Amino acid sequence: MTQIVSTVDYEKEGKQIGWLRLPHSVTRSAYGVVPIPVAVIQNGPGPQILLCGGTHGDEYEGQIALTRTIQDLQPEEIRGRIIILPALNLPAAQAGTRVSPLDEGNLNRVFPGDPMGGPTSKIADYVEHHLLPMVDVVADFHAGGSSLEYRPHASTHFSVGASSEHKQRSLDVVQSLGVRHVMVFERAEPHGTLPDAAMRQGVISLGGEYGGTGSVSRPGVALVQQALTRMLAFFGAQGTLPDDLPQPEVLHIFGSTAYAYAPEPGLFEPATNLGDRVQPGDLCGRVLFPDNPARESIPVLFEGAGDVVCKRHPGRVERGDCVAHLAAPRDR
Repeated sequence: MTQIVSTVDYEKEGKQIGWLRLPHSVTRSAYGVVPIPVAVIQNGPGPQILLCGGTHGDEYEGQIALTRTIQDLQPEEIRGRIIILPALNLPAAQAGTRVSPLDEGNLNRVFPGDPMGGPTSKIADYVEHHLLPMVDVVADFHAGGSSLEYRPHASTHFSVGASSEHKQRSLDVVQSLGVRHVMVFERAEPHGTLPDAAMRQGVISLGGEYGGTGSVSRPGVALVQQALTRMLAFFGAQGTLPDDLPQPEVLHIFGSTAYAYAPEPGLFEPATNLGDRVQPGDLCGRVLFPDNPARESIPVLFEGAGDVVCKRHPGRVERGDCVAHLAAPRDR
């Protein structure tokens, strides 16, 4: 069951742009809804694809690329069905925040959701139990948001128990997207994310981080658009892949020692750049105290070895803020 009402017909041929009406009853509007935009483009039999952006509202590259795709893509240009949600967590997207201002919900942490829960849980439930069963593959495009900056990468997620065919197809498609760096997440325990929902439904899960700092990266938008084009070609929905696909560097996040955290509130001065290769004990940065300049700065050291793929963007930190994380090469 779901309380969300769709104004589009998922089985209808052609192109539709409509809304997912999410009930939201408040003092200002007792019977109100949050109208989440959705597009369905369908042309006969073929691959079944779900494209999402705005799962976190302050991550913009996917929202822009998917909005353009809705405007530009016509049904006669494709095979199969493409469902597009350019601002999946619409309240967060409109507020420009990671979490929803309606319930502080982080959409990428609440799957499988709850049809009777708050607005964010209702969205998660609808995606997992109504949209994912319709498709073969889902792509959810992220960036670092307001607090992080990423070196761009594409990603795929699958469970350790997935079939060898599922794992290989996931690896084949993510390596065909033309992104220089690829992150592979293979895990046993669910984390409440959209990829976890895809794993439960047996759907190929693609994603990536294409920018950050709460701004719009022009190269990041171009990378998302390229990834979209090549993904559609890989699955036979539109066009063909180039013959000379370069092999990306395949990475993974190797555990808790991949992350570095601020030990105290203060001002963090980084000592590395994105792409730097570091070893355990190397300096990540220092926390300084401009409000008490006589106090010695506190060094933050890396615990693991790998490439710096993500850095904190704001200078001010609180104890426990992630200031960087690493990734290391993965055996293909």
